[in-house]
Amino acid sequence: MSSYIKLIIFIVVLLAVSIAIVSMDSSMENINKSMTNISDSIVQGDEDYNESVKLLNERSFYEANQKAQSARDNFNESLEKLLKIRYKYEDDLNNVHEDYFDALINELEIKLKAVDELNQSIYYLENYYNYTGSTHGTEANDLMANAVQFQNERNSIVKENPKLFEKQKGF
Repeated sequence: MSSYIKLIIFIVVLLAVSIAIVSMDSSMENINKSMTNISDSIVQGDEDYNESVKLLNERSFYEANQKAQSARDNFNESLEKLLKIRYKYEDDLNNVHEDYFDALINELEIKLKAVDELNQSIYYLENYYNYTGSTHGTEANDLMANAVQFQNERNSIVKENPKLFEKQKGF
């Protein structure tokens, strides 16, 4: 094989590697931007959920229901975006990212179930079925406590892998 052909092969391989590296950096940048939005939606969902519970305790059923719906919307939006990111960039994610995504998906799914239970609690308490309403309220609280365990798992993953997450503020 001539040295000219070897040079061309070398340049092609070098270009392919360079494109792959730039693509990886670009992927992580896109993931980071999206994760910031997802994080903001989760925080807003948590705030809306807590406000809904407060309003329920004040027996402001309509307002409690509105805040619960807002929490559901924020959690759903976060979950949908997260699943899209995971699918779109699955080849660029390593095992640590996968564990982080798994914990976050579990957290959001449980928070959505908690909102469902909270809505049931609002409905039954508003209609004077106090025992049934309280039962659903207790279930909502238990689910949120479970969701916090997954949130703590995510935080541990970030803490144990600071170099992987240090430039990725959304994580």
